[in-house]
Amino acid sequence: MHGGVNKELIRQRFARRLSGYRRHAVIQESMASELAGLICGDSAKPSFESILEIGSGSGAFTEALLGRCEAGSYTANDLVPESSAHVREVVLKHGIDDFCFIPGDIERHSGLPEQVDLAASNATMQWLFDLPSFFMKMSEVVMPDGLFAFSTFGKRNMLEISSLEHHALNYYTLGELEKMASPWFMPEKMHETVRKLDFRSPEEVLRHISRTGVNALSRENWTKARHTSFVERYRASFPQGSGVHLTYHPLFCVFRRKKQ
Repeated sequence: MHGGVNKELIRQRFARRLSGYRRHAVIQESMASELAGLICGDSAKPSFESILEIGSGSGAFTEALLGRCEAGSYTANDLVPESSAHVREVVLKHGIDDFCFIPGDIERHSGLPEQVDLAASNATMQWLFDLPSFFMKMSEVVMPDGLFAFSTFGKRNMLEISSLEHHALNYYTLGELEKMASPWFMPEKMHETVRKLDFRSPEEVLRHISRTGVNALSRENWTKARHTSFVERYRASFPQGSGVHLTYHPLFCVFRRKKQ
């Protein structure tokens, strides 16, 4: 368990929401586009011989990345096996025939490709248990001078929920991420933003969280009394006009693999 995370629960809930995920995960969708832009820049399409995507989900980042770059081969991984069909469709649409999907927990998987020139992950790394060990694993996958780029979330993410329910992931600062990666990677681009989504009511916030699968922190059942208490406290603590707001705190990192 990590910050209350149960990976089997994550798999189950994301699998149920995968087909409608992109309609509701507006922040994660915008993060996909921003991360792809940071990797590829504003010039002509860069070309990568081999790409590994971690946490491919519904294919939003796959689409954003392959719309901006060329790739010889594409390997995708996700905890949810159903992700494969979504990503395969995007990859084939972009004319890449060399595609491989690796289902399962990336932290436990030993059959990853070696010497890719780009490994990337959008809005996934907050679910991992042991980030220092994961950076070491990525150092064995990414070739020297290759890129490891990712987006995740910072300490202010969903602060409204954590302050009322006391369930939260182990979020890190950019400085902490850089330090964990520093034995193997050098930072090229790092930045963060804070974004707030407005909702008409706390009930809408709960539906939004459920539809994006990010409520996979606990199996606890919500009684009517608990639900009523949460709604009342949320409305009183986080008003926004006639409704309420929810905070997201995206972090973006593009690291380059050290040559030695």
